[in-house]
Amino acid sequence: MADYVPGRFDCLIADVSMPGHSGLDLLEHLRRLGSSIPVIIVTADRNTTTRTRAMSSGAQAYLTKPVSSDELCNHLKAALRDVGGLGGGQGTLFDG
Repeated sequence: MADYVPGRFDCLIADVSMPGHSGLDLLEHLRRLGSSIPVIIVTADRNTTTRTRAMSSGAQAYLTKPVSSDELCNHLKAALRDVGGLGGGQGTLFDG
């Protein structure tokens, strides 16, 4: 979370379960900072409360594992279209 630099990445893919903080914590932290970076949550958690929290916090998508490569790529392409393609970022950060 401390390494976030606006414009460095075009999209973030995070898991709900990560060491230290959850992907939801990261998403909410980014939104508090005013970031509109698209965030795709990938998780094994099928809990509707978790999904609702992610989506109401501004997640681009909430994908439950197993996630096919095609499904992930389709959501990633949609996220990048929403931000105007691979603009100034250095690529896409995948975590989890």
